[in-house]
Amino acid sequence: MSKNKKEQKVKEEEKQVENIEKEEVKEVNFEEKFNELNDKYLRLYSEYDNYRKRTANEKVELIKTAAESTISALLPILDDFERALPTMEKDEDKTHYEGVMLIYNKLKRTLEQKGLEEIKAVGESFNTDEHEALTQIPAPSEDMKDKVIDVVQKGYKLNGKVIRYARVVVGC
Repeated sequence: MSKNKKEQKVKEEEKQVENIEKEEVKEVNFEEKFNELNDKYLRLYSEYDNYRKRTANEKVELIKTAAESTISALLPILDDFERALPTMEKDEDKTHYEGVMLIYNKLKRTLEQKGLEEIKAVGESFNTDEHEALTQIPAPSEDMKDKVIDVVQKGYKLNGKVIRYARVVVGC
């Protein structure tokens, strides 16, 4: 073989080696690029999933407390019923009392179905999360110290959230 042919063969072999090296570099770059894009995709998917869960929880919470202002507006009416019933019970005409009692029970039952519950107070330990102390009086017995003796205004919770604190008298 001539010298030129040998040189051409060597050059061709060098080119083939270079091409193989370039392809390997490209493969490495494709793999890095794939990993990078896959990571971005997983992060985006996780963010979207968290967003979806958070908004679903917010919707549920909003639905639970959507009627809060309406129910809060009805609480004074419930209080009025509770003040009127004892005086009506004393009247000789029991038909009016029974009719008002039916309406009161229906209103109270409807509000309870919507998640309203009365905060228990009398005899319970004073709890600032549910009770508002209006005054303190000497306790009638030792076991009534720091406990609720009387309720001035009932407190209520709506689906576990206090919407009106019970106004109470506490023994000291």
